[in-house]
Amino acid sequence: MKIDIPCDEEGFVILQCRLCGEYFKLLATDINDESHINIWCPYCGLNGESFVSDEVANIALKMAMNEMNNIIFDSFKDLEKSTRNNKCLKFKAGKKPNMENISPIKVGIDNLEKKHYKCCGAIAKIKLLSIECGSYCPICGGIDYE
Repeated sequence: MKIDIPCDEEGFVILQCRLCGEYFKLLATDINDESHINIWCPYCGLNGESFVSDEVANIALKMAMNEMNNIIFDSFKDLEKSTRNNKCLKFKAGKKPNMENISPIKVGIDNLEKKHYKCCGAIAKIKLLSIECGSYCPICGGIDYE
């Protein structure tokens, strides 16, 4: 399964820190760049493997549930077909389960401002307060005070 996470009009993708719960945006090219081994949260400095937002995680869970329901229902339909001509055993699959409604991912969070990091030239969108007070570079983890 594949989940497409949309970019905003400038090519930034929304991410969410698992530790502090804050949202920030990075350029899709930086996220997909294999030379960047890790991403750091610009707010708390967490070096994590996944900054998938709650919205994306919920969509992934719904997609997995829908796929699982389809596989189980298809197996039950096969069992129903295989017992059609059996005099001793009959199996009825029943009706197909309801699918989870999957809403499109929103780009959302428009109150973030661009921050240019001097350490490695990275650009991120973060809260204005963190730009003023200092933040961690999401690409190299360095602390940058304006």
